[in-house]
Amino acid sequence: MFAAAFAAGALLRVFTMLGYGPAMWFNDSYEYVSVALHPRPHPIRPDGYGFWLILLKPFHSFALVTFTQHLMGLATAVLIYALLRRKFALPKWGATLAAAPVLFDAYQIQLEQLIMSDTQFTLLVVAVITLVLWHRRMSWRMGAVVGLLLALTWLTRSIGLPILVLVLAYLLVKRTGWKPIVAVLTTCAIPVAAYMGWFASAYGKFAMTNSDGLILYMRTAIFADCEKMSIDPYKEVELVLLCINDPVSERKDYAQWYLWGQGSGDGEGTGEVLHRWGSVKFTDITNEAASAFAMRAITSQPGDYLQVVLRDFLRSFHWTRPRFPDAATYNMYEFKPYYELDSTGNPKRLPNWPSYQGRTDTDAFAYEQGPPETRIVSPWAEIMSGYQKVFYLRGIVLGGIMLIGLYGIAVRWRKLGGPVVLPWLGAFGLLLAPAATAEFDYRYVLPAVPLACIAAAITLRHGVTWVRGSPRRSSASGPTTPPGSGSQPTTPGEATRS
Repeated sequence: MFAAAFAAGALLRVFTMLGYGPAMWFNDSYEYVSVALHPRPHPIRPDGYGFWLILLKPFHSFALVTFTQHLMGLATAVLIYALLRRKFALPKWGATLAAAPVLFDAYQIQLEQLIMSDTQFTLLVVAVITLVLWHRRMSWRMGAVVGLLLALTWLTRSIGLPILVLVLAYLLVKRTGWKPIVAVLTTCAIPVAAYMGWFASAYGKFAMTNSDGLILYMRTAIFADCEKMSIDPYKEVELVLLCINDPVSERKDYAQWYLWGQGSGDGEGTGEVLHRWGSVKFTDITNEAASAFAMRAITSQPGDYLQVVLRDFLRSFHWTRPRFPDAATYNMYEFKPYYELDSTGNPKRLPNWPSYQGRTDTDAFAYEQGPPETRIVSPWAEIMSGYQKVFYLRGIVLGGIMLIGLYGIAVRWRKLGGPVVLPWLGAFGLLLAPAATAEFDYRYVLPAVPLACIAAAITLRHGVTWVRGSPRRSSASGPTTPPGSGSQPTTPGEATRS
């Protein structure tokens, strides 16, 4: 059953590569390519995905990059199925159903076709959760493997740090012993510390990025009111410079504008505040000032902060996909069966924004050693465009899956949620963190889906495995298990694993 689903998912990915080769592009894609061409610690995001592009650079093929990402998506589904079948003894159909969103969600497949880090991040997170749940008594060697995967997760996206904290807390609660925990910490710390040292050599600061404070600033910019923040204009000039002149009622309803919006440079008006600091935003000084401003806004206006966080968190559970934050960003996640046209009526080329030692379009050409623009090919593009209109995980369905996992934690409260708590908290954290620290984006939802499905499947395993039809012992040979009792046949060691 899973083999058939796997083959169908693979076929959809073949259609995607045929219809939208060599790759699809997002605004962030060009910075990853720039890092691959000119290796350096990037000030905005860690370089984990850039390292992957560096490894594939000798082949000069974005098609190869997207092919490996489709393999990552399929591998994620295999991990889900293997964990639920071998560790938790779900029936084949149940484990296949839990892996179905990864295999068939059109937006998941489209994300794999983008030059973006999210598919790699999702695979790493699912691999970590799979290994931790699989090994109830973890050895220090397996702990070392988990620690290395956590380091790669952290280096791929900064949100990997909370995943590390969650895993360590889970291992402590499950009393796995000090050796595996030390192994996890050590093998995670070494690569991360090496990267931070590299970052310090370039920017003079032992950190991962110069962007965390600025990103939190954009989160608070839509509600921050300097009159409520008690800023001393004589002693806190750097905070005054970050105050937004526009009334809160007239500000943009999406936070990204306050970091990425382009202004005239006069330092006045919506979206132009950061231009007061010069043309380079992501410096240590700017980042620290923005972080201080954001924390002051949060502590001075906690109700306003919680309101915008809750609003963005709940966006994950809408029935449809509203055009947020704007139409341009929304369209980057869509399979379109036609070319977008520029002002002259010709198909749009890649943007020619300035990049590190070059331009975005010439960087992409240098990596590909040929035209890097997305080529829309019939009939494959029409097939995937039509498919995307129907086959994707609705937000309200994801909400139901999350509620099932929450129920699984509640009924296991004496065991602190049992094995359900780790994937469920991972999914919840991946949905909440962007809303709390940056802003909602549809691509941030997809990495949480596999973990939510794992948590829900573990919750329901006793309620579905009775239909497997395993033979029961007759009354002459011993007691009979009553139908629907929740008991399930065990293989040697299965009870210990569960």
